[in-house]
Amino acid sequence: MTVLDLALPVALGLLAGGYLLGSIPFGLVVTRLGGAGDIRQVGSGNIGATNVLRTGRKDLALLTLLGDGGKGIVAVLLARHFFGETAAALAGGAAFLGHLFPVWLGFKGGKGVATFFGVMLTAAWPVGVMAAITWLAVAALMRLSSLAALTAVALAPLFALATDQATPMVVLAAFMAVLVFVRHKDNIARLRTGTEPKIGAKKAAEASNPVP
Repeated sequence: MTVLDLALPVALGLLAGGYLLGSIPFGLVVTRLGGAGDIRQVGSGNIGATNVLRTGRKDLALLTLLGDGGKGIVAVLLARHFFGETAAALAGGAAFLGHLFPVWLGFKGGKGVATFFGVMLTAAWPVGVMAAITWLAVAALMRLSSLAALTAVALAPLFALATDQATPMVVLAAFMAVLVFVRHKDNIARLRTGTEPKIGAKKAAEASNPVP
């Protein structure tokens, strides 16, 4: 089945539902409820778990990570249960898009890493597992979270092809990879100049690592 085989109202519903689910700004919600203020006024201003960690609240960062990954998981599982694999890929991609560009925050969202893994581990778990292993390996060797994330997402479409995933899953992996690179343009610039902060290194408040 392809996207074209889905009834138009179903496809539109999956896109809208996935997007709205993905656009829930967990980082903003948990920091406000947790008494840490507006996360957009902290560090890089990003709403993802890495920036939430800059508040000094590991509990809030963990909740943000789980929320951002979980919304991708929920979008894929619901769409798959009711409409099948192609629908799962469509809803997962929409949730990812919602996280990056949430309507509630003027389309200024996170960088997508946590949601990418949530979607990919649920939509095509072999791809998600290999991407996660890639992230861990690069992060351990290079101590650069951004490089680890970019390497993992860049290889995800190849992992999808290597594991004989259906076309929608290959397209989904490629779609998310492109957008992760777009959202990491500042990190890429710092990687090229050698100024990207390493994992565990102290950094100025304005410096930003990739935010999930």
